[in-house]
Amino acid sequence: MSLGIIGIDHVQIAVPEALEAECLAFYREVFGFPEIPKPEELREWGGAWFQVGALQMHIGVDPEPSPKSKRHICFLVDDLAAAKAKVLARGVAIEEENVAEGLSRFFIRDPAGNRIEIGMRG
Repeated sequence: MSLGIIGIDHVQIAVPEALEAECLAFYREVFGFPEIPKPEELREWGGAWFQVGALQMHIGVDPEPSPKSKRHICFLVDDLAAAKAKVLARGVAIEEENVAEGLSRFFIRDPAGNRIEIGMRG
């Protein structure tokens, strides 16, 4: 039985309240995502919303940190070497690097420990 889902509108990750400013700076500076205004009724909860191509990425704030996990979001790029160089130039450590199912990729973590995959097909 299908629910009739036709796509993904946005993804949300969470960062701990104590690291909110550091994590938001990470997404603004390392990724350079354009920030979009949150609706007025949601601003009191903190965090930020970013436009990532046709999708949105929402950063929510939790009172406590989450445990380290393999769950992640994957961002596709056109030039993996250039993306890797920019990440390294910002002082972000590469956690893992490999190729799987035709996707060349590397993994990093934001200051809250959220895992991020950056990959390129082909």
